[in-house]
Amino acid sequence: MLIAGFPAGAWGTNCYLVAPAAGEECVIIDPGHQAAQGVEEALKKHRLKPVAVVLTHGHIDHVASVVPVCGAHDVPAWIHPEDRYMMADPEKALGRSIGMPLMGELTVGEPDDVKELADGARLALAGLEFSVAHAPGHTKGSVTFQMPETTEIPSVFFSGDLLFAGSIGRTDLPGGDMAEMLDSLTRVCLPLEDSTVVLSGHGPQTTIGQERATNPYLRQAAAGPQDHGVNTDAAPRRGM
Repeated sequence: MLIAGFPAGAWGTNCYLVAPAAGEECVIIDPGHQAAQGVEEALKKHRLKPVAVVLTHGHIDHVASVVPVCGAHDVPAWIHPEDRYMMADPEKALGRSIGMPLMGELTVGEPDDVKELADGARLALAGLEFSVAHAPGHTKGSVTFQMPETTEIPSVFFSGDLLFAGSIGRTDLPGGDMAEMLDSLTRVCLPLEDSTVVLSGHGPQTTIGQERATNPYLRQAAAGPQDHGVNTDAAPRRGM
């Protein structure tokens, strides 16, 4: 399997291209702010043909390049229905203006073909399988994508802004909720095998085992609501 990732734009949002191998079809995950050029470079380098864009959530730092990328390759974008409005109205999603100079660089709106994600769905795209889990907390429509373990590689988990190396996504923007975030960490992340590779929306690669041992938020989720001894302010939350 081939996974090509790069941080893009003002927020350093990780965009991923996933394919069975070089020279084959691929899926693009979270083409955010200023990601279009990086996507084209990766497609050319690895001789890939995109068949879909899939989105972990609707914040502008993850969807800003959806329209040009989908338009250039005539492919659909998949997003959870509760975050779909953010593609056309990013300022409403943030509860504030993100600034005219930045907005002037963006082509907001929906691509021609939008498909909606559902909890528990299994997407068969580009010869790959992605299991979708609804994981609200950062936004109401946040989702994660998990790829199954094979004899060659461990399971891969695209966590979006749910789980980072040492931290989690922020919960102080419209649609964010810390209780929902902890519930999503409990339901979605804790059952995963320690060997699962975590590729998040921001920052470096990690594993579930590493985060289970060191991430204060995941440890809080594991302890349950009755344990108030974990200081979840120890690691600042990241992302937009």
